[in-house]
Amino acid sequence: MEKQNSGKSASPPCPLQPKVIITGHVNADFDCLAAMVAAGKLYPDATLVYPGSKERAVNSFFMQRAYSSFGFYTMSEIDFSQVELLVAVDTRQRKRLPHVETVFANPGLRVHVFDHHPPNEDDIEAEFIRIENWGATVSILIEELKARNISLTPDEATLLGIGLYEDTGSLVFSSTTEHDLLAAAWLLGQKMDLNVIAELIRKTMTPDQVALLHTMLESGHLQEINGIPILIMDVALETFVGDFSDLVQHAMQMTRSKVIFALAAMGDKVQIVARSSVPEVDCSRICASFGGGGHAGAASASVKDKTLSEAREALFGLLFSLVNSQILVRDIMSSPPHFVRENHSIAEAEEIMVRYALKAMPVVSPDTGLCTGIIEHQLAAKALVHGLGEQSVSEYMSRAFFSIDAASSLYSLMEIVIDEQQSLIPVLDNKRLIGVVSRTDIMEALLEDTARVPEALPPEDQKSRNIQSFLLSRLPDEHIEWLRAAGQKAESMGMEVYAVGGFVRDLLLGKPNFDIDLVVEGDGIEFARAFSEDLGGRIRPHHEFKTAAIIFHDEQGVRQRIDVATARLEYYKHPAAMPTIELSSIKMDLYRRDFTINALAVHLNPERFGLLVDFFGGQRDMKEKIVRVLHALSFVEDPTRILRAVRFEQRFKFNLSNQTERLIKNALKLNVLDKLSGSRIFNELQLMMEEDSPLSCFLRMDRLRLADAIHPLLKISSTKEESIVNLEKTLSWHRLSYFSPLADPWICYFLCLCGGAKYLDAASLLERMGFNDNARKNFLSMREEVNIVLKKIQKMGRARNSLSMSAFHDMLGELPTEAILYILSNMDDEEERKPLVHYITAIRNMKADISGEDLIALGGTPGPVFGEILRQVFRSKLDGQAVSRTAQLNLARELLDSMQGQPQNVD
Repeated sequence: MEKQNSGKSASPPCPLQPKVIITGHVNADFDCLAAMVAAGKLYPDATLVYPGSKERAVNSFFMQRAYSSFGFYTMSEIDFSQVELLVAVDTRQRKRLPHVETVFANPGLRVHVFDHHPPNEDDIEAEFIRIENWGATVSILIEELKARNISLTPDEATLLGIGLYEDTGSLVFSSTTEHDLLAAAWLLGQKMDLNVIAELIRKTMTPDQVALLHTMLESGHLQEINGIPILIMDVALETFVGDFSDLVQHAMQMTRSKVIFALAAMGDKVQIVARSSVPEVDCSRICASFGGGGHAGAASASVKDKTLSEAREALFGLLFSLVNSQILVRDIMSSPPHFVRENHSIAEAEEIMVRYALKAMPVVSPDTGLCTGIIEHQLAAKALVHGLGEQSVSEYMSRAFFSIDAASSLYSLMEIVIDEQQSLIPVLDNKRLIGVVSRTDIMEALLEDTARVPEALPPEDQKSRNIQSFLLSRLPDEHIEWLRAAGQKAESMGMEVYAVGGFVRDLLLGKPNFDIDLVVEGDGIEFARAFSEDLGGRIRPHHEFKTAAIIFHDEQGVRQRIDVATARLEYYKHPAAMPTIELSSIKMDLYRRDFTINALAVHLNPERFGLLVDFFGGQRDMKEKIVRVLHALSFVEDPTRILRAVRFEQRFKFNLSNQTERLIKNALKLNVLDKLSGSRIFNELQLMMEEDSPLSCFLRMDRLRLADAIHPLLKISSTKEESIVNLEKTLSWHRLSYFSPLADPWICYFLCLCGGAKYLDAASLLERMGFNDNARKNFLSMREEVNIVLKKIQKMGRARNSLSMSAFHDMLGELPTEAILYILSNMDDEEERKPLVHYITAIRNMKADISGEDLIALGGTPGPVFGEILRQVFRSKLDGQAVSRTAQLNLARELLDSMQGQPQNVD
């Protein structure tokens, strides 16, 4: 293909004002580009407007050849105000034409369309439309050119051939029709250069693309739905990767898959690319449900409002319902439904929902019997707390809801659940409420398919891999015995048990963590009670949450604790106890957790002991050092997860995924932290301050503007930063020296945060943390004492080296360990620190070797004088004057003799 000169200047002096424009969809492919050029032959007075593309090959071709050779213009070169006719090719969806959105406001605008995509509710109205279900849009335009006897130059024929061959997979895709073959034959007659096409379509992968393709194949698993094998792959990337669809095509060829869906988290979006060669799986319909489009055999979508895990779950639900088109809503609904009338009270509604364990319930009119709303249990419970129990349900129910007809397909139902985020859907028959469908009803329908459990492809790349060797090499033998015993006990009770959460995460990261958390598919409290008997322990049950703590002692007599929880579906009702549903039970339990790295489980039952369960890519994110949230509303539902995300990111030296950081910022815009109680924030800050480097957490909070959202004193100035650095070193020294008592880090760090603040500001911080009046008063009083002592010591300078230890004790003896460590961290000069270090290491825990009983034995009479004598003896010991017990007894005798007969009014 030789480069031609279109005759237009490289940069027009002012924007063009064309009457007719031709354009295609954003993120153009070669079919779109070729169709535009073909349309230009039909509309010779039109201006071609390039819509842009994220595909590297298309952009490269456009810049090197098409821009100057075929008369294209970019959007910035056009003034659209005078456009009278818009010719749209390869799309008729308005949302795929955002670059010419302003044109639709032009009075009297006419629209012509050439497209090969299926219809969509967003389709634009046009005075002329030609739609054909052919393999490529350019084939439609070629037939128009043939009908009008319009010939092409060899370069034009070659470009049209590139579009045709790309969109039909070199004429082998199942979407290819006889019309596409006839179009190719006509292009050959127009001197299309097949060598150029072969060179352009034969795409060589870069090393990065090869690595990404390998990652995609590693993540892939076969999902058989109603006898149709579907390969699903998912990867998480921090930046956009062009030509992702090409990699999917390579994967399809390498695995010989008939249906493939690839999901890629790129930045803050999830890209979905789909390919299918079987009629039962219509890629365009699936992708349209995600806001995308395409053809039955090839389609794509860009999803903004879901995490990778959420998109994957939604995809499976849509695939299952599409393939199982015989399942109707009436087949899975719960009927008859529990409901409440509008004139019932909130208290009555809440009582019904508690009795039947309902998350929500439909509301009907007492007059017509029609469904008029939905009442959520969470809202009803809050209303009761605020004394609104006698208010009618109609005052607080949600009137904006979607319902569905009993004869509707399962796919229509899934679209409501996915698009509208509605967890309970009323089912109507002639507008009368006859049932409801909950998330659990849908889950049960999905799980009836016996192939619900992912089958890995290939076997060595299973998501569920056995890590028994990790357990044996990284855990004490006694802990292994407890885990095996737990599995055996669960097996004997017909249950499944898993070790979960941070215990599994740290095991894989090689970090010590012996806090065992178990999740049981069954009755967790019943299991805990039986297992505690085997361990010779006892349990502390929490019936409300179906959890229990097993308290027992190991062989060395050390107190141990194992926490047990019940895996449960937090939806309308609980699923039946069948194996596939049991696996989903642990999956849903893990899905309720905060981050992918914490959503891991290890099976403990004997036959599968050590089998790692990773539904959400936790291993991948650990490998890539990413903290990734599991679902998009996670930070809104539980804002403490924002602080937890920072803590895990800094602890493991990971990074927040782009989407996770965006979701945090979005949640902060909603002021979600304002709704948190002070005690919950304080608890998270306490955990943060127990990390090796709280400073990194504080600084990260600053960058995310968390301090602004909680309290100004949490902002880190350069002075505070220096103070915290010194404090971290001091606490590390104290911890590694095994001094007793251990310091409570939060006290030290709070002294750093508000040590130099005004009294009222410090009090305000403590109030925000939920401190009661007594706790607030005690801390502020200690802070004042610390500041006084610190000023005294700093004022002394090196003169403090000559200060006696008893004088040090007089100053510091009443202060807690944390306060003294804070004072030490504020002393920069090493020589000046030595006396205080000596006081902490050798003097602080020292006591006198005699007592009041010794004074009685010496003939003394008990009274206030005993306290004064013991204080003087202790001071003498501190100063090295009466070190031994004998010397202290002699001094005590002297003091008794000198005080004999004196009035005993010693303070």
